[in-house]
This record gives sequence, structure tokens and C-alpha cells, in this order.
Amino acid sequence: MKPWLVIGCLAAVIASAQAVDHPVTSAAEFASAVAKAQPGDTITLREGEWKDAEFFFNANGTADKPVTLQAAKPGATILTGQSRLRFGGDHLVVSGLYFKGASHPQDLIEFRQDSKKQANDCRLTQCAIVDCNAPGATKETRWIGLYGMRNRVDHCWIQGKTNKGTTLVVWLDGKIPEHRIDHNYFGPRPPLKKNGGETIRVGDSKTSMQVCRTVVEANCFEQCNGEAEIISNKSCENIYRDNTFLRCSGSLTLRHGNDCLAQGNYFFGEGGKETGGIRVIGERHRVIGNYFQDLGGQEGRAGLCVVNGLKDTPLNGYFPVKDVNITGNTWFNCRQPIYLGQTDEDTGNTIPADGVTFSRNAISGTFPAVVVHTPGRVTWDDNVVVPAAAPAPPIPGLRPIPFQVTGDPVKIPEASGPANGYGFQPAAGSPGPLQPSQTGPDWR
Repeated sequence: MKPWLVIGCLAAVIASAQAVDHPVTSAAEFASAVAKAQPGDTITLREGEWKDAEFFFNANGTADKPVTLQAAKPGATILTGQSRLRFGGDHLVVSGLYFKGASHPQDLIEFRQDSKKQANDCRLTQCAIVDCNAPGATKETRWIGLYGMRNRVDHCWIQGKTNKGTTLVVWLDGKIPEHRIDHNYFGPRPPLKKNGGETIRVGDSKTSMQVCRTVVEANCFEQCNGEAEIISNKSCENIYRDNTFLRCSGSLTLRHGNDCLAQGNYFFGEGGKETGGIRVIGERHRVIGNYFQDLGGQEGRAGLCVVNGLKDTPLNGYFPVKDVNITGNTWFNCRQPIYLGQTDEDTGNTIPADGVTFSRNAISGTFPAVVVHTPGRVTWDDNVVVPAAAPAPPIPGLRPIPFQVTGDPVKIPEASGPANGYGFQPAAGSPGPLQPSQTGPDWR
């Protein structure tokens, strides 16, 4: 073996040997372990209850050698009382923690040290936050705050928020964060009966025209009924892809911002009265290849709702809909598949859509396919509808043809029928509709 190769192998062995596991049984030991942690090290928390634990994870790893904070046994390190976690560095991983009934006056988990130092390239994975509500709490709180850049929340179990405050928020400060939120289970959230009950919010009104490029994909949302907006998009160039919504009273709402993509999402309402699909506000969005079934919502919670805009709207108002592409979607047995021109009596948004194109969509069921409140400039280009759902008067470009659907649970036009190739078509590599057991931590 050549000398340089021997030296390289020895260096790799030495580097590997330098990675240290720090077993931790107390808050004092945790602080000491974090102070000593080097790239590649692991800090392992003992099993059992940790009450009122303030974990300030202030360390720095590298892309190939993150510093990891993990449970000795995934799901068996249980945080209660006023417990909290903050990321205070770059390339950090937190895995296997279970926040169970914990509560804190601040956010439970923040991807930042403070307002001046934010986390980058950090990951929260295989964790749970369940029923973390202070008894009788009325103050607005959040469970996860994503700051910084390129952070990830994945394979987590998040359920049971009852007070005001979005469950998970992406915050912007002028940079392009490019976060990823994927393969999580977002379980039941009861109705809040007022604003502030979103499950995910990406941005806010003040930063809504900033580019974010966050990807929300392959998550399962079950009975997320906090308010009308299950996901509230409030920034630009985000992607919502391959998510499944089960019996959720609300919609994926493109509330502020432009140039977003909603693709390959599944909405199963099971006839629930206020179960909705996608609500569109803003410019140049693409709604492509989504599937809507048995949704019971109307107007703002229709299968697909296009909202009227406000003249000279403020940032927190309603920007007019413009140049939106709605292609290859399927609505099956929805109470109100498509609603055009939603208005709000309190705000007086009356500016109709200026350029919405529907193409290659398929609508099946017995309810009217389209309800037009304010027509706007809408183009219908080669769409199909079963005769029983055909609107009156007829809409050119929305052809009534007698077609059958097949498949379970997803219904698509029969391959041998006249609507073959229209509407939703499963994409290569898509996970398909997700069940709760297919998302969240492996140990759940």
C-alpha cells in the first residue's frame, strides 16, 4: 500500500475515533456536554421524565459531521412542565424527544438562540409534541418556530394544540430560508372559533412578498380543524406537494404571496360539513394534479376557491388573483367543487380574477361543478365534467361527457373511457395518499 494511502486511512480512523457520545442524566450534565461538543459528537439524554427542562443546544457541527442531541431510547425521553428547546448553532440534529403535555410561555421549540443568532442547516426529526397546552391558557403561543436557513422538520408527531397560535411558523427576515417540512403527522386540532388556529403558516403579512422557497411535502394532516386555513401561505415561491388531508375543516390557503405550487395533494373530506381543498389569492400560482374527494365545504372552503381582491390592498388584505394555472386536477363527489369570486362582506373585496386558466381537469359527482359569484377573466381549456354535474348555463371548455371512474381510494377516469388522461394522474415517485401510520416518528 502506498504511504500516502496509509496516511489517509489512518487520518480517517483517527477522525472517526474522535467522535464522542456524551451520556447525560441532568441539566448540569447537559450544559457541560454541549460546551464540550465537537463536530460528529452525540449527546444522549437518559430515559424517563425531564420536568422543566430548558435545553439550549448551543453547538456547531459540519455538513458531514453534525452534532446530535438524541434520546437514549426514541420516544422514552419525555419532556414535561415548562420544558423548552432552542437551537443555537449550525448543523445540529435533535432526534427522539417527546414533549408530552409540556407548556412554556415562549415557543416550545425555536430554531434560533435569540433575535440576533439564528440556526442554519439544523434538523428536528423523530420527535413528538402532543397536548402541550398550559391549563386554562389564553395567551397566544406557538410550538415550533423556524428561523434561519435550510432547516428541516421531519418524521415528527404533532397533535392537540387548543389555544391561540399557529402550531408551526416559518419566519422571514429578508433572506431566502429554503426550509423543508416533510413526512410529519399533524394530528387533531379542535376548532379555535377565531383566527390564529392554523397548523402551518409560512411567513406573515409583513414579509409576504419575500421569496421563501420552503417545501412542505408528504405530510399527513388529520382533523386539523383549528380554523379556515390549515396551511396559510404568506410568502413567495413555496411548494406544497404530496400532502394528505383527512377530514380537515379548512383549506390549504394561498393567503399572501405569489408564485407558489400546490401539486399532488390529496383532500379526503368524508362528507364533513366544512372540509375544503385549496383557496387561491395572489399571482402566478400553479395548482396541478391534486385530488379532491367527498368535500363538504362551500365558498371559501370549496374544493377550489378563487377569491376576489381588494383595490389598493394593504399587505394584510386580499391581493387580486392574476395569471393562475389550474391543471390536471380531479374533484369527486364534492359539495362545491369550484367556487369563483369569493367575497368578504367585512373587507369588500370585489376585484375579480384577471387570468385564471383551467385545463385538463375532471369533475365527477352530482353537485354543480362550478358556482360563479364573480366571473372575472377565466379561461376553460379542454376540461370534462359528468353530465349530472354540468353547470347551467354551459361553460365552453368544460365538456359534459358520460365517463366512469375507477380505483380505491383515488378515483380516476377509466382508461377505456372518453375521459382517459383528464384530471388527476398519479405521478411517478409520488407516495400516494398517506395514512397517519405512514408519517411521523418510527417509534410512534
